[in-house]
Amino acid sequence: MKIYRSAEGFKKLTNPVVTSGTFDGVHIGHQKILERVREVARQTGGETVLITFWPHPRLILNPDDDSLKLLSTFEEKSALLEKFGIDHLIQIPFTKEFSQTTSEEFIRHILIDTIGTKRLVIGYDHRFGRNREGSFEHLQANSDRYGFKVEEISRQDIDDSAVSSTKTRKALTSGDVATATGFLGRPYTLTGEVVHGDKIGRQLGYPTANIRPHYSYKLIPAHGIYAVEVDVQGTRYGGMLNIGTRPTFNGKRETIEVYLFDFDRVIYGEELTLHFIHRVRDEVAFGSKEALIEAMKNDEVESRKVLGLSK
Repeated sequence: MKIYRSAEGFKKLTNPVVTSGTFDGVHIGHQKILERVREVARQTGGETVLITFWPHPRLILNPDDDSLKLLSTFEEKSALLEKFGIDHLIQIPFTKEFSQTTSEEFIRHILIDTIGTKRLVIGYDHRFGRNREGSFEHLQANSDRYGFKVEEISRQDIDDSAVSSTKTRKALTSGDVATATGFLGRPYTLTGEVVHGDKIGRQLGYPTANIRPHYSYKLIPAHGIYAVEVDVQGTRYGGMLNIGTRPTFNGKRETIEVYLFDFDRVIYGEELTLHFIHRVRDEVAFGSKEALIEAMKNDEVESRKVLGLSK
């Protein structure tokens, strides 16, 4: 897959099949659109092109609103789109100035003059251009004038998948990683750097790696204990993860700590990717350190069982 950091560096294609959108998370609803784009490209001998916007428009249009957390970074989204067979990925830098681009300007400059679009596939109720003025109805009514055919993934196909980026975010922020996995078609992931912590885990017999996520806008699931798979230096390990404030020790600051099973290397400064497999329980305050250790032993037993790992 070729990645273009703006439309300016793109060379017009002979027979491009195009779609556009933010595609945050590349969930199974998005995947329906990607499947259709690939199918049309196969039928017509064309190349697939996906236009996306970065940063996410809401991060630019509402900079003081930090409530939006994203399911995927641009790098994660790119890797997923390549996996799903996109040939060309065009990243449109989203700015306040670009947000004033009219739908007609977008169609003319990007879709026609830059890409040379022959077929456009969009999701149900997809809107684009200033004030979301562009629509499927407008595109269809003017397809002869624009010189490309347009089709919309039906409302039934989208509704049947019963998934959206918003629903996926809500599942994760409530700790329902099983539902999120169903929406995404894979476990949710979070990547960060191993940093020094308070070493409390060592005192409990469970030395943990403290994770600092690479990006503040990336969604962190609800507080609790999770069974996870963890990518470390090219190898995947099982583990149990705690997200929370460590209330047993009157903690106030949110931490993300993972105990890796059957692992004893020092990995400060290394990058880890967490795959959320199962939520074991809520984070709770225990009356003693001993009670917490006993609970952690049970957490390890359940996590290993879920992950299919013996001790």
